[in-house]
Amino acid sequence: MASRKSETNSSRQARIAEMRRADQSRDRRNKAIAITASAAIVTGLIGFGAWVMIDQQNKKEAEEARLKAPVAGEQSWDAAKLGRKHVETAVKYEMTPPVGGDHNPRWMNCNGDVYKNPIPEINAVHSLEHGAVWVTYNEKAAPADVEKLAATVSKRPYTLMSPVKEQAGAIMLSAWGKQLTVDKAGDARVAAFLTKYVTGPQTPEPGAACTNGLADK
Repeated sequence: MASRKSETNSSRQARIAEMRRADQSRDRRNKAIAITASAAIVTGLIGFGAWVMIDQQNKKEAEEARLKAPVAGEQSWDAAKLGRKHVETAVKYEMTPPVGGDHNPRWMNCNGDVYKNPIPEINAVHSLEHGAVWVTYNEKAAPADVEKLAATVSKRPYTLMSPVKEQAGAIMLSAWGKQLTVDKAGDARVAAFLTKYVTGPQTPEPGAACTNGLADK
């Protein structure tokens, strides 16, 4: 009888030990699965984060390249040769409208100002020196294009607009040392020129005022 009880106890202890081993084995397997899954998630997150960073860097470099690239069809002049003296007398400019040179001490207001009449070049050039873009047009421009340009300029600081009868193109945009001619206000290069040159890198006096200057008479 004692022998049977001993065998029964031994069998029970063996089953308990086997169950414990099975539990421990299951725990180890579950931990391994959890660690593997966590590692996969972490690897995925790291990979995604790296992809996001690379994508952002690529976009930044593409934007910087776009901003550095000239606008298609623009003309450029050597800013160092344009002259920047303040003068009270008339100045004869080599291009119409002028894109720089000696100019009057007073600038034209260029806080989105739309002038219905021609304005003095010698004052407008001073506005360009401050970083403004001067939008001009003549009788070749369609009235609808003139209205569209006026709406664009009126909403944008450091821009001004006026008619220039003598200019060659229907619509022209001038910044210090830069100029673009287009036929239509809807030309995508208009927005590109404004984005690039309104207080852009060509500005001789960045941060200078575009208000408290000369207003339309």
